[in-house]
Amino acid sequence: MTYVTYMKLWPTLCMVGSHTDGTPEPDFQKQVRLAFENLKATLTAAGCTFDDIVDVTTFHTDPEQQLNDVMAVKQEIFAHPPYPNWTAVGVTWLAGFDFEIKVIARIP
Repeated sequence: MTYVTYMKLWPTLCMVGSHTDGTPEPDFQKQVRLAFENLKATLTAAGCTFDDIVDVTTFHTDPEQQLNDVMAVKQEIFAHPPYPNWTAVGVTWLAGFDFEIKVIARIP
C-alpha cells in the first residue's frame, strides 16, 4: 500500500521589522514584533494565518542577547501545537536590521 501526502506550500516568505517607509524599527523588541505584524499582513493577504506556517528560519545579529526576546514573541504567536520547525541563525549583517524571519507556509 502506498500513501502519499500532498501539501500546497508557499515556498519562502522573508520579513523584517520595517516601517511602511522601509526604515528599520530601532528598538529590537519592537522590531521583532513589527516583523511578525508585517508577516501576518502578508499571510492574511494570501488567505493564510500563523497556523499555516510549517517552517521558520530566523536570522539574528546578536543571538545570545536577542533569543529571549524572540522566544517570548514566538510563544505568543505559536501558542499551541502543531508547532512549526524552527531554526535560528546568527549572522553579521542584515542591511540595517537586527532580525529577519523566513517562513514556509501551507496554502489552505
